[in-house]
Amino acid sequence: MNPPQYRRILLKISGEMLAGDQGYGIQPSILDNLASEISDVMTMDVEVALVIGGGNIFRGLAASASGMERASADYMGMLATLLNALALQNALEAKDVATRVLSAIEMRQLAEGYIRRRAIRHLEKKRVVIFAAGTGNPYFTTDTAAALRAMEIGADVILKGTKVDGIYDADPVTNPEAKRFTELPFLSVLNKNLKVMDATAITLCMDNNLPIIVFDLTTSGNIRRLIEGQTIGTLVAHNATIQ
Repeated sequence: MNPPQYRRILLKISGEMLAGDQGYGIQPSILDNLASEISDVMTMDVEVALVIGGGNIFRGLAASASGMERASADYMGMLATLLNALALQNALEAKDVATRVLSAIEMRQLAEGYIRRRAIRHLEKKRVVIFAAGTGNPYFTTDTAAALRAMEIGADVILKGTKVDGIYDADPVTNPEAKRFTELPFLSVLNKNLKVMDATAITLCMDNNLPIIVFDLTTSGNIRRLIEGQTIGTLVAHNATIQ
């Protein structure tokens, strides 16, 4: 086994990943596979934090577009992320992985309130930390929450798990000629308007020199391979070139 290339990672997962083929809610097999992947990574002596979206349950932006008041819709979306966080916590603890859910919105019966030093202490004790409820503020996505929390805890990298194997110059589902990038600088992601993470999250990472790796989370073992330093997916970083 190769030594880990990262000491502390933040794994960003969309809520849609948990829905699987159902398209809505949480598919138990997907949840179990994800918990197994994370459990395997924990044997590498790596500190793991997670941010999960809530799009499999409720999308605040979509509700706002349908006429719901934006702030209320976003708060509802934050609650959806807490449901996913609790589900993943249960799946991880079933595999004897110690976890803590830290919520940006206070819900003491369900999760600890987010405090940066507390989160870091949990990570140092080799507990998986799951950040829920985004930033606690409307108008910010869970992508932005992932970038913010990654910087606050001093993560070495953001691993953005998706259903495709990297960043393409077009939608590979509808365009078989789409080209996959191995590396991209932050500015190219912004200038090309590539929908990897929202512009606020990309800008935060760019300003703080925090690399992002976009990869296929559905392939078993990919998280471990990335931590071992294998070239998988697309690296977005300051020193990256367009290739």
